[in-house]
Amino acid sequence: MTVKPYNAHDSKKEQVRAMFDNIAPHYDLLNHTLSFSIDRWWRRRTVKMVAGSRPARILDVATGTGDLALDLARRIPAAAVTGVDLSEKMLAVARCKVEARGLGERIALQQGDAEHLAFGTGSFDAVTVAFGVRNFGDLDAGLRELARVLRPGGKVFILEFSRPRNRVFRALYEFYTFRILPLVGGAVSRDRRAYAYLPASVGGFPAPEAFVERLSRAGFSATRARSLSGGIAHVYTGEIH
Repeated sequence: MTVKPYNAHDSKKEQVRAMFDNIAPHYDLLNHTLSFSIDRWWRRRTVKMVAGSRPARILDVATGTGDLALDLARRIPAAAVTGVDLSEKMLAVARCKVEARGLGERIALQQGDAEHLAFGTGSFDAVTVAFGVRNFGDLDAGLRELARVLRPGGKVFILEFSRPRNRVFRALYEFYTFRILPLVGGAVSRDRRAYAYLPASVGGFPAPEAFVERLSRAGFSATRARSLSGGIAHVYTGEIH
Protein backbone atom coordinates (compact mmCIF):
# COMPACT_ATOMS: atom_id res chain seq x y z
CA MET A 1 0.00 0.00 0.00
CA THR A 2 1.31 3.48 -0.94
CA VAL A 3 0.67 6.18 1.66
CA LYS A 4 1.17 9.81 0.68
CA PRO A 5 1.40 12.79 3.03
CA TYR A 6 -1.05 15.17 1.37
CA ASN A 7 -2.66 14.18 -1.93
CA ALA A 8 -2.61 11.71 -4.79
CA HIS A 9 -1.35 14.10 -7.47
CA ASP A 10 2.28 14.92 -6.61
CA SER A 11 5.00 12.31 -6.11
CA LYS A 12 5.43 10.92 -2.63
CA LYS A 13 9.06 12.07 -2.67
CA GLU A 14 8.21 15.71 -3.29
CA GLN A 15 5.44 15.64 -0.71
CA VAL A 16 7.78 14.14 1.90
CA ARG A 17 10.34 16.86 1.18
CA ALA A 18 7.72 19.60 1.62
CA MET A 19 6.31 17.98 4.75
CA PHE A 20 9.65 17.74 6.54
CA ASP A 21 10.61 21.27 5.47
CA ASN A 22 7.38 22.43 7.10
CA ILE A 23 7.70 20.55 10.41
CA ALA A 24 11.50 20.91 10.82
CA PRO A 25 11.36 23.62 13.54
CA HIS A 26 9.22 21.39 15.80
CA TYR A 27 10.47 17.97 14.75
CA ASP A 28 12.95 17.24 17.55
CA LEU A 29 10.63 18.40 20.33
CA LEU A 30 7.71 16.38 19.04
CA ASN A 31 9.78 13.33 18.15
CA HIS A 32 11.26 12.99 21.64
CA THR A 33 8.12 14.06 23.52
CA LEU A 34 5.62 11.92 21.64
CA SER A 35 7.87 8.85 21.89
CA PHE A 36 8.57 9.52 25.59
CA SER A 37 12.25 9.65 24.52
CA ILE A 38 12.25 5.91 23.77
CA ASP A 39 13.57 6.86 20.34
CA ARG A 40 16.85 7.92 22.00
CA TRP A 41 17.29 4.41 23.44
CA TRP A 42 16.50 2.82 20.09
CA ARG A 43 19.18 4.95 18.43
CA ARG A 44 21.70 4.01 21.08
CA ARG A 45 20.98 0.32 20.47
CA THR A 46 21.46 0.84 16.75
CA VAL A 47 24.70 2.77 17.22
CA LYS A 48 26.07 0.03 19.45
CA MET A 49 25.42 -2.48 16.67
CA VAL A 50 27.08 -0.25 14.08
CA ALA A 51 30.11 0.25 16.34
CA GLY A 52 30.60 -3.50 16.49
CA SER A 53 31.47 -3.56 12.79
CA ARG A 54 34.18 -0.87 13.30
CA PRO A 55 33.34 1.20 10.21
CA ALA A 56 35.65 4.00 9.07
CA ARG A 57 33.13 5.56 6.64
CA ILE A 58 29.43 5.76 7.53
CA LEU A 59 26.57 7.07 5.41
CA ASP A 60 23.44 8.09 7.31
CA VAL A 61 20.55 8.27 4.84
CA ALA A 62 17.43 10.31 5.70
CA THR A 63 19.54 11.87 8.43
CA GLY A 64 16.88 14.48 9.23
CA THR A 65 17.99 16.71 12.10
CA GLY A 66 21.10 14.59 12.57
CA ASP A 67 20.42 12.71 15.81
CA LEU A 68 21.73 9.36 14.57
CA ALA A 69 24.70 10.94 12.77
CA LEU A 70 25.66 12.75 15.99
CA ASP A 71 25.35 9.57 18.06
CA LEU A 72 27.47 7.68 15.54
CA ALA A 73 30.22 10.31 15.57
CA ARG A 74 30.34 10.39 19.37
CA ARG A 75 30.34 6.61 19.82
CA ILE A 76 32.72 5.79 16.94
CA PRO A 77 35.40 8.52 17.09
CA ALA A 78 37.48 6.93 14.32
CA ALA A 79 34.64 7.13 11.80
CA ALA A 80 33.78 9.86 9.31
CA VAL A 81 30.00 10.30 9.03
CA THR A 82 28.12 11.65 6.01
CA GLY A 83 24.46 12.56 6.44
CA VAL A 84 22.07 12.90 3.49
CA ASP A 85 18.47 14.11 3.51
CA LEU A 86 15.87 15.40 1.04
CA SER A 87 14.81 18.28 3.30
CA GLU A 88 17.12 21.28 3.38
CA LYS A 89 15.31 22.71 6.39
CA MET A 90 15.84 19.52 8.39
CA LEU A 91 19.51 19.69 7.41
CA ALA A 92 19.69 23.30 8.59
CA VAL A 93 18.65 22.12 12.06
CA ALA A 94 21.20 19.30 11.86
CA ARG A 95 24.00 21.71 10.90
CA CYS A 96 23.30 23.87 13.94
CA LYS A 97 23.48 20.81 16.21
CA VAL A 98 26.69 19.56 14.61
CA GLU A 99 28.32 22.97 14.99
CA ALA A 100 27.15 23.34 18.59
CA ARG A 101 28.78 20.02 19.47
CA GLY A 102 32.03 20.81 17.68
CA LEU A 103 31.68 17.90 15.26
CA GLY A 104 31.90 19.81 11.99
CA GLU A 105 35.13 18.06 11.00
CA ARG A 106 33.64 14.62 11.62
CA ILE A 107 30.15 14.98 10.14
CA ALA A 108 29.42 16.16 6.59
CA LEU A 109 25.81 16.98 5.71
CA GLN A 110 24.32 17.35 2.25
CA GLN A 111 21.00 17.34 0.50
CA GLY A 112 20.38 14.18 -1.47
CA ASP A 113 17.94 11.56 -2.69
CA ALA A 114 18.11 8.04 -1.26
CA GLU A 115 17.18 6.61 -4.65
CA HIS A 116 20.00 8.45 -6.45
CA LEU A 117 22.89 8.74 -4.03
CA ALA A 118 25.77 10.94 -5.22
CA PHE A 119 28.49 8.50 -4.16
CA GLY A 120 30.51 5.91 -5.98
CA THR A 121 29.91 2.19 -5.70
CA GLY A 122 31.50 0.74 -2.57
CA SER A 123 32.12 4.13 -0.92
CA PHE A 124 31.08 3.23 2.63
CA ASP A 125 31.70 0.60 5.30
CA ALA A 126 28.26 1.06 6.88
CA VAL A 127 24.96 2.65 5.89
CA THR A 128 22.33 3.63 8.45
CA VAL A 129 18.74 4.82 8.19
CA ALA A 130 16.62 5.78 11.21
CA PHE A 131 12.87 6.14 10.68
CA GLY A 132 13.38 7.04 7.04
CA VAL A 133 12.95 4.06 4.73
CA ARG A 134 9.17 4.13 4.97
CA ASN A 135 9.33 7.62 3.42
CA PHE A 136 11.29 6.51 0.35
CA GLY A 137 9.44 7.27 -2.85
CA ASP A 138 10.45 3.87 -4.27
CA LEU A 139 11.42 1.56 -1.42
CA ASP A 140 13.10 -1.12 -3.53
CA ALA A 141 15.10 1.41 -5.57
CA GLY A 142 16.27 3.04 -2.33
CA LEU A 143 17.36 -0.29 -0.88
CA ARG A 144 19.31 -1.12 -4.03
CA GLU A 145 21.12 2.22 -3.72
CA LEU A 146 22.03 1.48 -0.09
CA ALA A 147 23.51 -1.81 -1.28
CA ARG A 148 25.37 -0.16 -4.16
CA VAL A 149 27.28 2.36 -2.05
CA LEU A 150 28.47 -0.29 0.43
CA ARG A 151 31.84 -1.96 -0.04
CA PRO A 152 32.07 -5.78 0.01
CA GLY A 153 31.70 -6.75 3.66
CA GLY A 154 29.87 -3.51 4.42
CA LYS A 155 26.68 -3.56 6.47
CA VAL A 156 23.34 -1.78 6.54
CA PHE A 157 21.49 -0.90 9.75
CA ILE A 158 17.88 0.26 9.42
CA LEU A 159 15.85 1.40 12.43
CA GLU A 160 12.16 1.64 11.65
CA PHE A 161 8.76 1.58 13.31
CA SER A 162 6.59 -1.52 13.10
CA ARG A 163 3.29 -2.80 14.49
CA PRO A 164 3.38 -4.90 17.69
CA ARG A 165 2.22 -8.51 17.37
CA ASN A 166 0.55 -8.77 20.79
CA ARG A 167 -3.11 -7.93 20.23
CA VAL A 168 -3.66 -5.99 23.46
CA PHE A 169 -0.40 -4.07 23.21
CA ARG A 170 -1.09 -3.43 19.54
CA ALA A 171 -4.52 -1.99 20.30
CA LEU A 172 -3.08 0.40 22.90
CA TYR A 173 -0.24 1.36 20.59
CA GLU A 174 -2.56 2.05 17.67
CA PHE A 175 -4.96 4.10 19.81
CA TYR A 176 -2.09 6.34 20.84
CA THR A 177 -0.50 6.41 17.39
CA PHE A 178 -3.62 7.05 15.32
CA ARG A 179 -5.70 9.11 17.78
CA ILE A 180 -3.45 10.97 20.22
CA LEU A 181 -0.26 11.54 18.22
CA PRO A 182 -1.92 13.29 15.23
CA LEU A 183 -3.84 15.63 17.54
CA VAL A 184 -0.84 16.70 19.61
CA GLY A 185 1.65 16.71 16.74
CA GLY A 186 -0.72 18.57 14.46
CA ALA A 187 -1.54 21.20 17.07
CA VAL A 188 2.10 21.96 17.90
CA SER A 189 3.47 21.80 14.34
CA ARG A 190 0.33 23.33 12.77
CA ASP A 191 0.49 20.60 10.15
CA ARG A 192 -2.13 17.99 10.98
CA ARG A 193 -1.69 16.26 7.63
CA ALA A 194 1.95 15.54 8.41
CA TYR A 195 1.13 13.97 11.76
CA ALA A 196 -1.67 11.97 10.20
CA TYR A 197 0.68 10.72 7.46
CA LEU A 198 3.55 9.73 9.76
CA PRO A 199 1.62 7.11 11.80
CA ALA A 200 -0.33 5.98 8.74
CA SER A 201 2.95 5.30 6.95
CA VAL A 202 3.82 2.75 9.65
CA GLY A 203 0.69 0.82 8.79
CA GLY A 204 1.63 0.93 5.12
CA PHE A 205 5.16 -0.36 5.71
CA PRO A 206 5.95 -4.06 5.10
CA ALA A 207 5.86 -6.44 8.06
CA PRO A 208 9.32 -7.41 9.39
CA GLU A 209 9.48 -10.71 7.53
CA ALA A 210 8.44 -9.06 4.26
CA PHE A 211 10.94 -6.24 4.68
CA VAL A 212 13.77 -8.68 5.37
CA GLU A 213 12.86 -10.41 2.11
CA ARG A 214 13.04 -7.10 0.26
CA LEU A 215 16.48 -6.46 1.72
CA SER A 216 17.55 -9.83 0.33
CA ARG A 217 16.15 -9.00 -3.09
CA ALA A 218 18.04 -5.69 -3.03
CA GLY A 219 21.33 -7.57 -2.75
CA PHE A 220 21.90 -8.00 0.98
CA SER A 221 22.80 -11.29 2.65
CA ALA A 222 22.69 -12.39 6.31
CA THR A 223 19.56 -10.26 6.70
CA ARG A 224 17.95 -10.10 10.11
CA ALA A 225 15.22 -8.22 12.03
CA ARG A 226 15.62 -7.46 15.75
CA SER A 227 12.51 -6.45 17.67
CA LEU A 228 12.63 -3.48 20.06
CA SER A 229 10.15 -2.54 22.81
CA GLY A 230 7.66 -5.29 22.11
CA GLY A 231 7.73 -4.80 18.35
CA ILE A 232 7.11 -1.04 18.24
CA ALA A 233 10.32 -0.80 16.25
CA HIS A 234 12.83 -3.12 14.59
CA VAL A 235 16.48 -2.88 13.64
CA TYR A 236 17.10 -4.54 10.29
CA THR A 237 20.60 -5.56 9.27
CA GLY A 238 22.22 -6.98 6.16
CA GLU A 239 25.63 -7.37 4.57
CA ILE A 240 27.16 -7.02 1.11
CA HIS A 241 29.45 -9.80 -0.17
